Amino acid sequence: MKKVVKVLGVIVVLLVVLAGGGVGYLYLAYPKAGAAPTWTVGKDAELVERGRYLANRIAVCIDCHSTRDWSKFGGPPIPGTEGKGGEVFPEEFGFPGTFVAPNITPAGIGSWTDGEIARTFTTGVNAKGRPLFPIMPYLAYRTMCERDVRAIVAYVRTLSPIENQVPESKPSFPFSLILRTIPGPPDPQPCVEPAATAEYGKYLVKLASCVECHTPAAEGKLIAGREFGGGREFPMPWGLLRSANITPDDTGIGKWTEEQFIGRFRAYADKELPVKEGEFNSIMPWTMYGGMSDLDLRAIYAYLRTQQPIANRVEPFTAKGQ
Repeated sequence: MKKVVKVLGVIVVLLVVLAGGGVGYLYLAYPKAGAAPTWTVGKDAELVERGRYLANRIAVCIDCHSTRDWSKFGGPPIPGTEGKGGEVFPEEFGFPGTFVAPNITPAGIGSWTDGEIARTFTTGVNAKGRPLFPIMPYLAYRTMCERDVRAIVAYVRTLSPIENQVPESKPSFPFSLILRTIPGPPDPQPCVEPAATAEYGKYLVKLASCVECHTPAAEGKLIAGREFGGGREFPMPWGLLRSANITPDDTGIGKWTEEQFIGRFRAYADKELPVKEGEFNSIMPWTMYGGMSDLDLRAIYAYLRTQQPIANRVEPFTAKGQ
């Protein structure tokens, strides 16, 4: 009996050592993002304006890093809060932990180098070497062309400093270990010439992370073969939201003309439409996307028309308690 207990004790010790070694390896070897670029972006006015457009109309960085007004349709950012951070993505909404959007104004990241800012949103590793949860879509931003990376950094540098201490995100265990393996080095692609083409539309759709919200998911992973087919569920305090089917099927946008597609966005451009408590409200930042240029919207429409049609009629909203 004593021999059995002794053997079991040795096994337990070995398992603890192996587990400790595995955890140690994850902390030493990951995240793998490489060093931050050493370049600086300067204050070129044209570059700043490109960054302003991308951060507010395409990649919509300002959306999550500001305070959103959920009494208005689409939750537009409250003026004066741009970049202050603080939006919480809690565990009760299905996240593997509690994640908080950081303050990206100079009061929050003013000490970071331009390269550290760029590395953060193109790799998922911040200036402190910590991995970020990919609700900040660095997996899409990692292929952003260098011109646009520089543009966003240049614009972020112009934000008004807002003093706002934001708590650190807290991934739950064991996801806190898995999270370290998700970031990776950037893979910047050549810049695509702006034009109303599917090629440019593909680039914009990736920066806007359309596929992430408009593809159903199982256990946190997008379902292959259902890209852009809609139906991904988002539990919110006012009910259950489901994303729209944006494939060229008749249950999606198959019957939409280019003019109708553009018109849908324009209907919400910078408009503050009040929403009563408990009524349908969209997490899609319509007021921001609605400010895209006609050329960019035509390019996105052209790209979506090239996708595989998926028959999926989506019920967009189920009110809480129903």
